[in-house]
Amino acid sequence: MAKRYDLAVVGSGAAGFAAAISARRYGASVVMIEAGTVGGTCVNTGCVPSKALLAAAHVRQVAATADRFPGISAGVGRVEFEELVFGKDALVAGMRSDKYINLAGRYGWEIVAGVARFAGTRRDPVLDVQLDSGGVHRIEAGQYLVATGSAPTAPSIDGLAEAGYLTSTTAMDLAQLPGSMVVVGGNAIGLEQAQLFARLGTQVTVVEALDRLAPFDEPEASVAIESILADEGITVYTGAPVTKVWRDNGQVVVALPAGQVRADEILGATGRRPVTAGLNLDRVGVATGAWGEIVVDDELRTTNPRVWAAGDVTGAPQYVYVAAHHGDVAAGNALTGAGRTVDYAHLPRVIFTSPAIAAAGMTEAQAVEAGYNCDCRVLPLEYMPRAVVNRDTRGMVKLVVDADTGRLLGVHAVAEAAGELAAAGVYVLAAGMTVRQVAEMWSPYLTAAEGLKLAAQAFTRDVADLSCCAV
Repeated sequence: MAKRYDLAVVGSGAAGFAAAISARRYGASVVMIEAGTVGGTCVNTGCVPSKALLAAAHVRQVAATADRFPGISAGVGRVEFEELVFGKDALVAGMRSDKYINLAGRYGWEIVAGVARFAGTRRDPVLDVQLDSGGVHRIEAGQYLVATGSAPTAPSIDGLAEAGYLTSTTAMDLAQLPGSMVVVGGNAIGLEQAQLFARLGTQVTVVEALDRLAPFDEPEASVAIESILADEGITVYTGAPVTKVWRDNGQVVVALPAGQVRADEILGATGRRPVTAGLNLDRVGVATGAWGEIVVDDELRTTNPRVWAAGDVTGAPQYVYVAAHHGDVAAGNALTGAGRTVDYAHLPRVIFTSPAIAAAGMTEAQAVEAGYNCDCRVLPLEYMPRAVVNRDTRGMVKLVVDADTGRLLGVHAVAEAAGELAAAGVYVLAAGMTVRQVAEMWSPYLTAAEGLKLAAQAFTRDVADLSCCAV
């Protein structure tokens, strides 16, 4: 006879772990099923490994550009890519143990290694798990949570599958550093991977089908990041859909409307899709959308009242902090009837290039579409003292403001500490602050956060005429 649990969680990433931890705090019994590696995308193949390698690439770039400071010289040598990847893997393994595997033991839930699929009926759903060790194990629970995440999706390009391609996952596990690479996709993953490999010594070309890089951020951010990439020797083609790919003498040939690009490798970075194949969701009446995402209501309940979903698999914004929040909300709603919902109004977002692209709240276009009478200001980083003393004034800060009330609607930045500016923006937006209040609030000198105050002052003053402390 199958053991019955209060909550069965399918997937062991951020959403699944947050849900399980919350459930255990409620005193509920939990079982977790994982078909792959415990920890999900973020720690294994996403945030942690990519940012670890980006940090290494940043250190090399700092050494290569040290002469921007008078009296300082440095050099860079050969990149031992195999050692770099080995170090990344060791870091990932340590965090997977500390923040996932060991936590499950401390909180007291079982992780079952195997592939889960729904069985039973809509009224009485169960899970049949094809165990890695062999055989099928049936799991029954009062409530079920699907937190299977998302996976890279290949661009739909003629010849790509036959030519072979990298994803953001496989690129970070290469045995050696490619001499050249074409990155297809100019949004978050593509930009991060492009700068990562370029700074390690690969000749990189970025190809974006839309008319600008970072196409969902402010146009000023797109201009800034394209200039930054060009400064670092990265070739960029925008408004350039790839029409065909093939191999020739060991290299990839990429056909664009304007000609051809050759490289040793091609990396597809055009997005991720929810992982729902094989779950047998229709068996228990769980509806999915056009991209395979699980359809949920505001409380993260699916079309089966005993099945919930959290994280990327729902088609929500693909950030690990969204997934973790989903897991916590879904567990509370499933087990206690809390009725909590998720509010994305001031959701921050960061592209971890260097300088980074980050934002919180609405873009100017979104604000106009929502009916606001917008007033915006863009502060070039040449007016931010922190950037001046760092001798890197590439970037900007942009504020989107409701002209009728003065209330801030959006904070956007391209800067070395843009993520921190976006985090500050979340609090400003949540508090409903006006641009005048931001302009008059305290801000420590020589910090990136001072850029928020300076950008706010730009609504009423010429910042070029301010003293060094924004007065």
